[in-house]
Amino acid sequence: MAKRILSILAHPDDAEFLCAGTLARLQKEHGFEVHIATMTAGDCGSATMGPNEISAIRTKEGADAAAIISAKYHCLHERDLLVFYNELALTKVTNLIREVQPEIVLTHSPSDYMLDHEQTSKLARAACFCAPIPNFSSFGPATIPHIPHLYYCDPIEGLDPMGKEVEPQFLVDISIALETKAQMLAAHTSQREWLLKHHGMDQYVHAMREFSQKQGRKIGVKAAEGFRQHLGHSYPSDNLLGKLLGAR
Repeated sequence: MAKRILSILAHPDDAEFLCAGTLARLQKEHGFEVHIATMTAGDCGSATMGPNEISAIRTKEGADAAAIISAKYHCLHERDLLVFYNELALTKVTNLIREVQPEIVLTHSPSDYMLDHEQTSKLARAACFCAPIPNFSSFGPATIPHIPHLYYCDPIEGLDPMGKEVEPQFLVDISIALETKAQMLAAHTSQREWLLKHHGMDQYVHAMREFSQKQGRKIGVKAAEGFRQHLGHSYPSDNLLGKLLGAR
């Protein structure tokens, strides 16, 4: 059976900012089957196009980016700015985990700059717990045998909503995958204009490089991605991701 990793993040391009280097290394070095999921299709990600038009563009960009590392892209079709912890959303995420059967799940930091990210983090955490329980959402894919290893990516810019730095538990050296990560992020071509207008962020690939390099300096390498492992009761406590990629 193939080894699988699933990232569950809020929007198209979140994985490319936060964990694409780690995904690329697992695929290339350990033969992992990679799945990249977003809660939304990015329907608010344009100042000039309507929600349906930009959603079609952004889901294609998500699939194109994933294909660079032979990954599969999934969209759960919630709405931008309307990602909530509720029964339907939780069932969607749980069924996706059951379909993919991942050993490792990556999601957003529980504390991040926007609520779509924080709500996605809660949904991923809960769905990992729900997925092995037969009596939860029994009208979907078969249950998984156990709770997968769950990790939180760095928040955007490494900061919580109060501007305080969030230190990762460990960092993964992505120096050899940085160019692949940049290529994946560049596939989201629709977002340059949007990020410039709404976030005041130009050259978003450059911004990704700068943050990756900042994290890399903490461990003396060219670039890195940071993670924290969810260690609550009944979740796996051995650091599988760290062992596979030589966490520091």
